[in-house]
Amino acid sequence: MNEYIIFTDSGCDVKPEVLKNWGVEYLNLTFRFDGDEREFTNDDMTIADFYSRMKDGGIAKTSAVNPEAFEAAFEKVLSDGKDIIYLGFSSGLSTTFNSSRIAAAELAEKYPERKIVTVNTLCASAGLGMAVYLAVEKKNSGATIEELDEYMNAVCHKISHWVTVDDLEYLKRGGRVSPTVAFVGKALGIKPIIHVTDEGKLDSVSKARGRKAAVAAVVDKYGETAEKADGGMVFISHADAAEDVDMLVEMLRSRYNVTLELITDIGPVIGAHAGPGTLALFYLAKER
Repeated sequence: MNEYIIFTDSGCDVKPEVLKNWGVEYLNLTFRFDGDEREFTNDDMTIADFYSRMKDGGIAKTSAVNPEAFEAAFEKVLSDGKDIIYLGFSSGLSTTFNSSRIAAAELAEKYPERKIVTVNTLCASAGLGMAVYLAVEKKNSGATIEELDEYMNAVCHKISHWVTVDDLEYLKRGGRVSPTVAFVGKALGIKPIIHVTDEGKLDSVSKARGRKAAVAAVVDKYGETAEKADGGMVFISHADAAEDVDMLVEMLRSRYNVTLELITDIGPVIGAHAGPGTLALFYLAKER
């Protein structure tokens, strides 16, 4: 079996030091703020500074990884005689995955003896992080690159994403909701409950009045849909909402005694659109 390397991108919201410990390579999506021509990666600005600028009125926009960046990163591995499997940020939210396919096609001609597998996980944030975690476990169990490819294309459709947003103002800034909806929602304390669909896109499926009710609604969804609710493994990501993470964990543990595998920050890729206060839960479900 030829050695292979797992790649992902910063859309997974897993800290670089954790990815390094897992033996996973990654590429950075970039972001910038309106009125500022500088382009940043997650390595250039702390999460705290990013959300502070958003709270001060900054509107952030993100950019996909381009094919040239993929080619440069992939070629270092291929030229060393290793194969590649890339687990990509959902094509329903970014063109990054398409860039990976373009690069893979170009490099396949140059390195016909190497394998370059690209997997559209249709996942985002720590949902993609969970996909990477499961891939690492599978690889460490001895799976070939072909076996891992088959496994990931099956398991990613079971990684459920449930998200609640604390303030509709940020969705309004990004044009995701109208000013009227944002105004009324804020006045009534409405918190949307958002799901990532089978197509890897964000879909608002319900609303709750107040933060505690929104967190409880996410926990209810876990109980209804988890493949193994009692003692199941969960990943959590948040955008400057540590106190709400504590509330979510307490609810999950008291009702289902879950195994909390990872808590991580929501980075600029998702945070640019959802804003500070966003809270997300990820787990293996009967179906997404």
